[in-house]
Amino acid sequence: MKKVLLFFLIASLASCDFSKYRLVKEYDFTTRFEKSEGKETATYPEIIKFYEDLDDAFTSVSMEEYGETDSGEPLHLVIYNPDKDFDFEDLQKDKNILFINNGIHPGESDGIDATMLMLRDFAQDFIQLPKNTVIAAIPVYNIGGALNRNFHSRTNQNGPKSYGFRGNAQNYDLNRDFIKTDTKNTRAFAEIFHQLKPDFFIDNHVSNGADYQYTLTHLFTQHNKLSGKLGNYLEEDFRVKLEDSLTKKDWSITPYVNVFNESPEVGFSQFLDHPRYSTGYVSLWNTPGMMVETHMLKPYKERVKGTYELMLSAIKILENDGTKIKNLKKEADSIFQQKKEYYLNYEVDSSQTSTLAFKGYEAERIKSKITGKDRLKYDRNKPYTKDIKYYNSFKPSDTVNIPKAYIIPQGWWKVIDLLKLNQIEMTALEKDSIMEIESYRIEDYQTRENAYEGHYPHFATKVFASTKKVKFRKGDFIVATNQLGIRYLLETLEPMAVDSFFNWNFFDTILQQKEHFSPYVFEDLAWNLLQENPELKHRFETKKKENRDFRNNWYAQLDWIHKQTSYYEDAHLQYPIFRMLN
Repeated sequence: MKKVLLFFLIASLASCDFSKYRLVKEYDFTTRFEKSEGKETATYPEIIKFYEDLDDAFTSVSMEEYGETDSGEPLHLVIYNPDKDFDFEDLQKDKNILFINNGIHPGESDGIDATMLMLRDFAQDFIQLPKNTVIAAIPVYNIGGALNRNFHSRTNQNGPKSYGFRGNAQNYDLNRDFIKTDTKNTRAFAEIFHQLKPDFFIDNHVSNGADYQYTLTHLFTQHNKLSGKLGNYLEEDFRVKLEDSLTKKDWSITPYVNVFNESPEVGFSQFLDHPRYSTGYVSLWNTPGMMVETHMLKPYKERVKGTYELMLSAIKILENDGTKIKNLKKEADSIFQQKKEYYLNYEVDSSQTSTLAFKGYEAERIKSKITGKDRLKYDRNKPYTKDIKYYNSFKPSDTVNIPKAYIIPQGWWKVIDLLKLNQIEMTALEKDSIMEIESYRIEDYQTRENAYEGHYPHFATKVFASTKKVKFRKGDFIVATNQLGIRYLLETLEPMAVDSFFNWNFFDTILQQKEHFSPYVFEDLAWNLLQENPELKHRFETKKKENRDFRNNWYAQLDWIHKQTSYYEDAHLQYPIFRMLN
């Protein structure tokens, strides 16, 4: 009898497929979310231990460290591939790559738990496996914020019981840092992104704002900023398929409700994802993507399940459309490299509207018991479906001619380092050279009065362009625009771009005049200059006549004369990045 049992045991083991397992060892892959019946989210150590065990148990899962973060902890990337190949170059040729980011705001933990559940279910064959799509996920991007766990900072959010904080270890909001790169987290993200070269990107969030019936909302890469065909595909094909897929699963979804202290009935526009944001940043390399925004007032369990289902729907679309997306991305890369002009600083095109059949709640203005002023009050006992206006088209307000190359003096090494981090190709001059270039002087700009993410950013920047000959030194860099990173170059190096390095204060030293004059000495020199230059004297007298403030300010008059002469320093207001037109 024992021999018979042993025979059947051996036969049973022989028939099992152990290729997906690394070790025969017991693991508990039940998450804190599940153990708490959807009321809690995993702690950071629990998340990393979960993925370490998943990596240990299944050959289809790999977790690696990528760079440092401000917290002192490394950033991790988890990759799921049933073919067990984790070489990025191989994957880019043979697979569609979905890149998922979680916990950029750790209090918005829905994606953290949903991704744990999804990758576990894939590894254990609980759900249909993707054949053509590899999933690469950052378990927790803002590790410092995740470690700063609390139960009160998300004032209006309906669960989980405790969660991380929005600011990272240096109190930066990481979803404003993708261009300025003040944090180690962002440097590590750039390394991962450029190695992965993903075909689609998802960043999981939870929304603030209005009250409405939906658990799920989406915020896609702004389609007008992409090339025509890729943008049209994202807006008219991918988005529609995602919405239809979720509706069939009874998970209705709507565009991100971009209103504050207003009822959605007034209508709203898409939130514009500047390059400072994750989806705006990845789109500079023509990677389409979306932010998932679950509704903060819905129960946590429901929000996590909705995020789970949304990611599965996105994977299914990638399975079917992966080749099309890859081809559209390649075409977009080529289109931008051939363009003569580039559009900047998009704004809502109010002439283009669409209609949403929106599921909301009736709202009214009632008197506040606290302030005595009118306040907004929703009535969840009065749901409605109404047609509302939605603005999902944007148009550029600025256009620049694309230069052949930029020339960057080597002294601006912080900018050069960021370009290299983002895999921008450049060539160092082999000898001192005089070149004819286009030069910008900063003509006007405004500056925020209050600090914003560690900066006092500029805006409404205007420049005056002129052509001149400039001597450059051996070791200065020529950066050709005919490369994959062309959009990143234009968005960072053109000063008037909303998220340019200039507007993020990288060049503020040029805004301060370094050399001045002593009025009692310059007075006599200025007099002689006016007598010797009738044209200068005429302009000076005209300005005094036309400008009362100038006429009554003796120092401003001397300073004006000084700035018309060779004594005035060239560096003041001179933008130090130059444009090579030929």
